[in-house]
Amino acid sequence: MSFFMLSIMRLIRQSAVVATLAISCLSLILPVSVAHTAEAPAIAAAANIKFALDDIARQFEQQTGLSVRISYGSSGNFVTQIQHGAPFEMMLSADEFYIEQLHKAGYTQDAGVIYAIGRLALAAPKKSELILDPGLVGLGQFITDGKLTRFAIANPDHAPYGERAREILKAKGLWDAVQPKLILGENASQAAQFTISGSTQGGIVPLSLALAPQFIKMANYVVIPDELYQPLTQRMALMPNASETAERFYQYMQSPSAQKILREFGFNLPNATEKLD
Repeated sequence: MSFFMLSIMRLIRQSAVVATLAISCLSLILPVSVAHTAEAPAIAAAANIKFALDDIARQFEQQTGLSVRISYGSSGNFVTQIQHGAPFEMMLSADEFYIEQLHKAGYTQDAGVIYAIGRLALAAPKKSELILDPGLVGLGQFITDGKLTRFAIANPDHAPYGERAREILKAKGLWDAVQPKLILGENASQAAQFTISGSTQGGIVPLSLALAPQFIKMANYVVIPDELYQPLTQRMALMPNASETAERFYQYMQSPSAQKILREFGFNLPNATEKLD
């Protein structure tokens, strides 16, 4: 077979891989409709809460007969969208900073409430040679041995879980060595997808995504100790245009039923969900 034909076949295979990865990523980051009616309120939610929130929304619909439309993405990008008129009625952020930012600018009804405390995991595809441990010793040795070529985190410029991943890597003295090898996800879900797809040798991802059945089938993980990074205090708030259905979903997020699901997906829960001044 000629060199030209070999090159064409290689290109086709590479294109198929890229297309498959792109479709998988889109299944995580594009809006997920839990509703079938036009009047269902639009909810903006941090990508890290996707699998837990999907379950909560289904349960909410079963118990109330009401529906919501959820879009998943990075908290920083949602802030920009809301400031430019996106018609979201509620936002669940991956870090309370973003809700506070919106509240100060008058885009929310109030300061909202903390609904969960996020956690992080070090993960790798099942075929990866990276040794996983809570202190990232294996990752450091992997770098020293010159074996690390690609590592995934969410973009730290607008994704809170990416910010904390960078914080962890810096705390362990690995950031400078890892930075040139980074594959950045637009949000936490995309970083998790890169981690399990085999396009990287590992990554730092939300524990809530690492616990999802889809993830466990393809990757291994270890929980990163909470003390290695600043708390991911996840806050939610209603927008001034919130409908009655959005308000009921907001209250449902604070119910024992919803909190049970959040715990199952690895989130810590706040001691109280009182509004801030």
